[in-house]
Amino acid sequence: MNDNRIMKQVSAIFGIFMVLFYIIAGIYLIFFFKSTLNSALTGFFGSVLILYGIFRGYTTVSNIIRLFGRRSNSDEEDA
Repeated sequence: MNDNRIMKQVSAIFGIFMVLFYIIAGIYLIFFFKSTLNSALTGFFGSVLILYGIFRGYTTVSNIIRLFGRRSNSDEEDA
C-alpha cells in the first residue's frame, strides 16, 4: 500500500516537468516557430498548449499538496 503512494508521488513530480513542457512548447509555437503553416494556426495551438499547461499545473499542485502534505485525521487514526 505504501508502494502505491510512492508511485503517485513520483507521478506528481513527473507532472511538474510535463507542465513546463506544455507551457514552453506553447510559447515556442507562438513566438519562435517559423514555418509555412499559417501563423494563426500556430498561435491557436500554442495558446491551447499554454492553457492546458496551466490546467495541468493546477491539478499537479493539488496532487502534490494532497500527497506530500500533512496526514489527514483518518491517516493518523490508522497509524
